[in-house]
Amino acid sequence: MPTPQSRRERPAKPALTREGIVDTAVSLMEQEGLQRVTMRRLAQALDTGPASLYVYFANTGELHADILDRLMGRVDLAATGADWRERLDAVLASYEEVLFAHPALAQSALTARPAGSNYLALLEALLALLAEGGVPDLQAAWGVDILLQSATASAAEHSARREDSGADEDWARLNDALAAASPDVHPHVQAQAANLVAGTPAERRSWSVNMLLNGIQSTSATTANS
Repeated sequence: MPTPQSRRERPAKPALTREGIVDTAVSLMEQEGLQRVTMRRLAQALDTGPASLYVYFANTGELHADILDRLMGRVDLAATGADWRERLDAVLASYEEVLFAHPALAQSALTARPAGSNYLALLEALLALLAEGGVPDLQAAWGVDILLQSATASAAEHSARREDSGADEDWARLNDALAAASPDVHPHVQAQAANLVAGTPAERRSWSVNMLLNGIQSTSATTANS
């Protein structure tokens, strides 16, 4: 029979910190998936009670936003190249890759609002590249929002397809439906059937970035205070 151990003889648990909680949350996410990163499960991993975590995070959404910010530290912001558009495209591609590696996080990123240092560094890098391209300030500020929305949605879509065992069958059904579209009922769909599914994901992503940049550059933005 084991000898009872006095509480005084047990090693003291390290003090909770916001950074330490996020460290554990990221580790838990990588082992078990984001859906398992609840306050209860995280408290269990930290050997504490859920109430202790609410001192640092108002809710799970805030925690997930901090996890997202931590992952943003893995985005490669040091893109090289002569053209600012190519460098901006490379930064967004790296951002998508980070989200793509964590499907549930990519979905969460559609609504999460990170506000940490890594997210600010990402914004700074994108705004600096748009400034280099001569994009006016307000257009650049609004444009960054659209660029990140597009990249986030793309990562969420493709990561979800990767996790879906029936994704290939769904894609095949779509191709069949497009090819069989009636020229009388859906003449434009029938004529563009091949184009609607043409291009690799990388080609379509680069095109979408350039398309958005063209619009950001050429579309003026105003506010009530302008």
